[in-house]
Amino acid sequence: METKRFTAKDIKEAAACLKQGQLVSFPTETVYGLGANALSEAAVKQVYEVKGRPSDNPLIVHVSSQEMMENYVAELPEEACRLIEHFWPGPLTLILPMKEGTFSSAVTGGLNTVAFRMPDNRLTLELIKEADIPLVGPSANTSGKPSPTTADHVYHDLQGKIAGILDGGAAEIGVESTVLDLTDKLAGPTILRPGAVTREELAKVIGNVSMDGHLLGEKEVPKAPGMKYKHYSPEVPVWIVQNTPENWTEAVDWAVTQNQQVGLFAAENILQLFKENPSVVGYSFGEDTVEHAAKYLFSGLRALDETAAEIIFAPAFPETGLGEAYMNRLKKAANQNFFKN
Repeated sequence: METKRFTAKDIKEAAACLKQGQLVSFPTETVYGLGANALSEAAVKQVYEVKGRPSDNPLIVHVSSQEMMENYVAELPEEACRLIEHFWPGPLTLILPMKEGTFSSAVTGGLNTVAFRMPDNRLTLELIKEADIPLVGPSANTSGKPSPTTADHVYHDLQGKIAGILDGGAAEIGVESTVLDLTDKLAGPTILRPGAVTREELAKVIGNVSMDGHLLGEKEVPKAPGMKYKHYSPEVPVWIVQNTPENWTEAVDWAVTQNQQVGLFAAENILQLFKENPSVVGYSFGEDTVEHAAKYLFSGLRALDETAAEIIFAPAFPETGLGEAYMNRLKKAANQNFFKN
């Protein structure tokens, strides 16, 4: 199969592919999604096959409007309406009770709930409107590997396996959406996966919001994507380093004494410390902020995985605000491993 690169002028063609049951990757503000007709069980099953993804993982359904979403939910809580008004289109996924007989278990993972999102990307909203169907859209990568934030990343993983890629440039945020469960009456609104919409921002709109910090084992059934223990991982082992020059130096010195080639995902000021070290290859995320680190985390892990590096070090940031989402992804990429000399 030839994988075509679609641009804005090709949206009708891309939508036609989706209506025919084919797979088309689409851009969002978070990462690139792997689009398929959410109403076609056969199309959705292709997503699992192409990604190599376990079929118990539920998928997020992408819509172009609240009205489209309302066709498929059994009940729309008042707090959901307030969140939609504040954060849609945007990086917030809402888990809601499903209207009976709408989506197959291939979408829901066998649950009676479904996750909805309206992405903040003009091209993708036009694509969904043109296709006039909701789209599942898990990250367009091989399952478990770093999520794609450019069309080139998608092509690298899925060329020859999908009909096309709608190229919308690089993702602005770089980590997947916040997933908020609104179906547990006892627990109340609960974040199952942190993202760019922070707990503090949600609380300003609907009051108290809790965080589910439980990481699922391989045999447990998740209620949302990205809840497995190890995820987002390159082939090269990743270790987390406390973000000070002294800790970076200790980590690099230790790896070099083990005769390892070292990959550093770090801010430019940190990489300057090792620019003369022949055992170090770096990927700069620019300024030493969590916003920059989150935006380039997946692209950095992918790039370093293509080098001669035998170990990758990446920085820790405080787990507040966007830091919750960044550290959630990094801990899973590193399988919870922190460097301690």
